[in-house]
Amino acid sequence: MEEWKYTLPQRRKTRQIDVGGVKIGGGAPISVQSMTSTDTMDVEATLSQIRALADAGADIVRVSVPTLEACEPFKEECAKSPVPIVADIHFDYRIAIRCAEDGAAALRINPGNIGSPERIAAVCSAASDHGLPIRVGVNAGSLDRDLLKKYGAPCPKAMTEAALRAADVLEHHGFTNYAFSAKASELMLCVQAYEMLSEQTDAPLHLGITEAGGQRSGTVLSSIGISWLLREGIGDTLRVSLAADPVEEVKVGWSILKGMHLRSRGVEIVACPTCSRHAIDVIGTVKTLEDGLSDVRSEIKIAVMGCVVNGPGEALRSDIAVCGGSGGRCLVYENGVLQGKVEASKAAEVVEKRVRDRLGSDLGAGNKIKS
Repeated sequence: MEEWKYTLPQRRKTRQIDVGGVKIGGGAPISVQSMTSTDTMDVEATLSQIRALADAGADIVRVSVPTLEACEPFKEECAKSPVPIVADIHFDYRIAIRCAEDGAAALRINPGNIGSPERIAAVCSAASDHGLPIRVGVNAGSLDRDLLKKYGAPCPKAMTEAALRAADVLEHHGFTNYAFSAKASELMLCVQAYEMLSEQTDAPLHLGITEAGGQRSGTVLSSIGISWLLREGIGDTLRVSLAADPVEEVKVGWSILKGMHLRSRGVEIVACPTCSRHAIDVIGTVKTLEDGLSDVRSEIKIAVMGCVVNGPGEALRSDIAVCGGSGGRCLVYENGVLQGKVEASKAAEVVEKRVRDRLGSDLGAGNKIKS
């Protein structure tokens, strides 16, 4: 019998940039980003959120620097951050120069709102002097007026032209160390803009469906759009934009990469949707395990199944599994081998202990449970 294997997408070939040691493009692993929602002037709150994002798996964190006064706390945040920090800048070119000098790992700008050619040249010079890349952020909601007049409304052609126009400005000043994003809140507009842009540049692409909405709707739209593009081999780094705790953005980003078999980190939980046959509290067990094992970074797969219809089959493909049995007890598996039975109410406790024992001392399929 032939074993089915998932075929990874052939990734688009791009040049590579370096964001504080995190490689983007050029075949590097797809990185996960997020952005702080705290007041940048509040160093303690911002650093706390940066650390939480890093713990959740963020490779890079973006911080908005809206004023010159915010540059000083931003400098401290960069110095104490466990991950590279991208400075998000609009309108004032002096802020970009200060951030480049004060520890930013990259600059996110829109050359269209930075100002005169001389000001753009000064930003490019500062980025070059400090070895920083620039992400050119194109957004359907803030296209130049002449492009809106030309095309009538935001569209993939307008967004692509905006990105390439910005690149021409940077390259005119001798700067080629850049990446693009082309975001929109309308799913298909965003997807088609990235598809069109990917055909006309070898710059790395930062994926995202901007302003996607709250946690539920934003997760759905982002998962569809980002996965669609990744399957086409498009995308070198990503951010899931949610009107929610930014830690959730990181979690969803990793879930997308796991589902596409492009990167894996931490615990993967397979769980049935439950039906009247369930003999274990699947929903409660999964929630307890997600919370209790949120600190685990090693890759491990867990199955939580309500009954023995699909439970044993999923157990064969999981490192540790539990499934509902009879008499208020559940079956426990490790590496597909039945270990015994425990009280269904203790399923989460038993699984978490086995995960930590396994990662701590590699107990494998041993340590049988007494029935």
